[in-house]
Amino acid sequence: MAAPVGGQIFSEILPYLEVSQGNAEEVETVEEIGTPDFVGKTLEEASKIAKESEIELVIENEEEELDKQNTIVKEQVPKAGIIIKRGSKVYVK
Repeated sequence: MAAPVGGQIFSEILPYLEVSQGNAEEVETVEEIGTPDFVGKTLEEASKIAKESEIELVIENEEEELDKQNTIVKEQVPKAGIIIKRGSKVYVK
């Protein structure tokens, strides 16, 4: 029962830790970027920056109806400046 959940977790963690999951010749190279600073910006601004940077923005309270023009990001993981790969997820509160 835990295998599907464990598989999903590892599929998200291993690329972040730069662990190869296959033959090195078959591994696609992904550009690394510094994490943008989303703290102090509105969700609308943060979403635009994330899209331009080709990263996925995950909003912690997204199940709630949030006003994206007036809701300010208070915290993010990973923090601004940390090197991540394009397409990675950044979690905001």
